[in-house]
Amino acid sequence: MKRKTYTEEQIIAILNEHEAGVPANEVIRKHGIANGAFYRWKSKYGGMDVSEVKRLKELEAEDAEVKKLLAETMLEKTALEDVVSRKW
Repeated sequence: MKRKTYTEEQIIAILNEHEAGVPANEVIRKHGIANGAFYRWKSKYGGMDVSEVKRLKELEAEDAEVKKLLAETMLEKTALEDVVSRKW
């Protein structure tokens, strides 16, 4: 079975449809998504606008970059400490 991928805009539109009063089962059946996917989207994107979702993605990307830089810096620090203490 082919797996569908939805953009953030499509996910927000589906959730807004549910918030407008359409029952969850009907929305799930109409769009052909799994129950788990719908409720996962609802917990992650519930009550957000498209602009807020884009900002969330930007922040997650920035957070990943900062974590990568921190890990590299800690690795360099450890290597320098080993060189200074002559444990190499």
